[in-house]
Amino acid sequence: MIPIVAYYAVVSILAYVIYAIDKKAAIKNRRRVSEKSLHLLGVLGGWPGALLAQQRLRHKTQKTSFQLKYWLTVTLNLAGLWWISSFLGIV
Repeated sequence: MIPIVAYYAVVSILAYVIYAIDKKAAIKNRRRVSEKSLHLLGVLGGWPGALLAQQRLRHKTQKTSFQLKYWLTVTLNLAGLWWISSFLGIV
C-alpha cells in the first residue's frame, strides 16, 4: 500500500509542477505543454496534483473540452487502480 501512495504522491507533484510551467508559459506567450501530455499525467496517477494545480493556479478550469477529458483520465486511472488492486487481492 505504501508504494502505491508514494507513487501517487510523486506523480502528483510532477503533475502540479508541469501545470505550473504551462500556466507560466501561457502568461508569457511561450511554448506550452500539450494537453495530451497533461492528460497522460492524469492517467498515470497525477490527477490529484493536477486537480490541485487547476484550482490553486486557476489553470484549465474554464475549458469544457479539457475538463471532460481530465475527468475521463481520473476515471480511467481509478478503474485501473481498482483492477490492479483486485487482481493482487488488495480489495
